[in-house]
Amino acid sequence: MQKHNTSRSLKCLSRSLLAILCVALIISLFAIIILSSSISYPLYIFTTRTTNISPGLIRLPYSIHSQVSNLQAQLGVLLEQLHNGSSDSNTIAKFSDQVLRIALSLDKLADSLSSVSCNDPASDNEISKVDEDFSEPEESEDQEGSMGVKVFNSGELHNYTSPKPNRQSGKKIFLGVDAISPSVGLACTHMAANIDRFMNYKMYAMCPDDWDLAQKLIASGCDPLPRRRCLSRAPPKYTKPLPVNSSLWTQPSDSNILWSHYKCKRYSCLLSNETVDRRGFFKCADCFNLSKRGWQIPTNESISAEFTIDEVLGLKPGEIRVGLDFSPTTGTFAALMRERNVTIASATLNLGAPFSEVIALRGLLPLYLSIGSRLPFFDNTLDIVHSTLFLDGWIGMELLQFALFDWDRVLRPKGLLWVDRFFCKKEDMRLYLNEFSRLGYRKLLWRIVPKTDKLGDELFFSAVLEKPIRR
Repeated sequence: MQKHNTSRSLKCLSRSLLAILCVALIISLFAIIILSSSISYPLYIFTTRTTNISPGLIRLPYSIHSQVSNLQAQLGVLLEQLHNGSSDSNTIAKFSDQVLRIALSLDKLADSLSSVSCNDPASDNEISKVDEDFSEPEESEDQEGSMGVKVFNSGELHNYTSPKPNRQSGKKIFLGVDAISPSVGLACTHMAANIDRFMNYKMYAMCPDDWDLAQKLIASGCDPLPRRRCLSRAPPKYTKPLPVNSSLWTQPSDSNILWSHYKCKRYSCLLSNETVDRRGFFKCADCFNLSKRGWQIPTNESISAEFTIDEVLGLKPGEIRVGLDFSPTTGTFAALMRERNVTIASATLNLGAPFSEVIALRGLLPLYLSIGSRLPFFDNTLDIVHSTLFLDGWIGMELLQFALFDWDRVLRPKGLLWVDRFFCKKEDMRLYLNEFSRLGYRKLLWRIVPKTDKLGDELFFSAVLEKPIRR
């Protein structure tokens, strides 16, 4: 009778164990599929070679961990029942050993899953999971451009790039998606050490004073940068900005600029002739002199390639309302256009000086944007695109093509492309003119003059071109 009861108990336990093993097998197969998949989980974000994938960089659904935990609990109940049973039965003892081995294997699976995912909600004091050795050297230019194996260590970058499901699981929101997948520039994979440094911060605390590192990443193609969960840093003695009716042409206060990463530590240094070689910038040398307005006085066509704003706006009376200035600028062009009821966004980087800050302090709109970035405007929306003293003989033809076609994308039909004092070597001018001509724009203004400030072997080119209507 006792053997019969023991047999029945073993059968019940065997069925329970078989069910648990089936579920465990399904979960294991599911985990293997996820670990080997490159479709649902974009591993290229964390490594540049799929043949060398680090298991610590893959994010798995929380449901897998939950199911494994439930299986562990059920096995624990079975082990307790076996332990409380008859210890005289050799069969039950052997069966108990087998269950114990399975439980240990399941524990190892749970540990493996835990090692490849971070699903616990972060605490308020959490610090990004990144190597905190700040002595790690930055990548050289050769390393940043290479395709060697680079793997991000930053846990916060992992958290940022993982898909963010909607609150109502499985239901699409107004954007037409059931999860938001934050973006990060593909070139970031070539700058792993720097992007890990950028993502090393204490959550909900003050952000590091590292905008110079961010700009280096953006200029090198790591754009867009990942967002961060820290608080922006302000100048220690920040004061109320000037009212809009006086801010356009008034020198901003030193206290409203964070000078820590600039060679100049006050605004007067940006203007003084004594600091010309020590300012930290050379593009747009007179930009910070707000008394020099430019684009207002007609010039001799034989010696100057500069058109006046009124001359250009007169080509389309009342039609030019919104546009973009892509130049190293402090907003002077935008300020002059604003006085003529035209809204201009100024796209620039802080090239050794506080260009973006000064644009904003003048009450204008700065766009912190690299030449390698796609413009953040929809198609056929701008009336004018202006660029001066930025795209010149340094730019390669292919990059110029991508920039010009992006400008073409955002310009509306019959919109104006104002190429302002583009310069290059005399022997290269025809190559560049061919690129501008390939757009098929109508020439409204066109001027080529010698550039006489250096060796005399360069030319200035300016043009105002009208985008055709394409159907």
